[in-house]
Amino acid sequence: MPHPHIARRPKRADGARNYDAILGAARRAFERDGAEASLEDVASGAGVAIGTLYRHFPSRASLVEATTRDGLSLLVDRAEELSAGGDPLAALTAWTDDAVRHFSTFRGLVGILTQSWYDEGTPSHTMCDAMHRSGAGLLRAAQAAGRIRADLTPDELFDILLAAAWLRENATPERDGSARFLVHALEGIAV
Repeated sequence: MPHPHIARRPKRADGARNYDAILGAARRAFERDGAEASLEDVASGAGVAIGTLYRHFPSRASLVEATTRDGLSLLVDRAEELSAGGDPLAALTAWTDDAVRHFSTFRGLVGILTQSWYDEGTPSHTMCDAMHRSGAGLLRAAQAAGRIRADLTPDELFDILLAAAWLRENATPERDGSARFLVHALEGIAV
C-alpha cells in the first residue's frame, strides 16, 4: 500500500513562509466554511498561487492533516500529562472534553477523523492512531481503578466521542448539547 503524503514544513525561508501562510489561511477557511472550503480561496488568502498550495499539499486530505496535526499531538501529550495525576476517571473526563473540542474544530472534521482512524491510507491515520492509543490508555486506567465499566472498548469510547463531536460540530452555539451528551454518556459507563 502506498504511503499517504504527509506535508512537512520546508527548510528554505521562502518555502517555510508559504507553508505557514497556507496553513494559516486553511485554518481560517476551514473554521469559516468547513472542510470543503475552496482551496482556491485558501491559496488566495495565503497570497500564493494554487500551484504553490498543491506543491506543499497535493491533496485536500494532506492539507487537513497538516492543519489538525498540532491538535492531535496536543491530545497525545495531554493524555500523558493527565495519566500522571490522581483520579483516573477525572483524567479520562478532562481528556474527553478536550478531544470533543478538537474533533469539532470545523464542519466536516469528525468525518475526516473517523475515516483516518480506520484507513491507513489517509494522511491523518498515524496521528489519529497515536491519539486513539493515548485515549485508550486513560480508559484502561479508569477501568483498572474500577471507575469505568470493564466491558467498554476503546473503539466504543471513541464512538461516544465522535457522536458528541458531531453534535457540537453541527449545532449552533446556543443549541450545543454536546457537553451535556458527553456527561450523560460518561455517567452511563461509570461504575
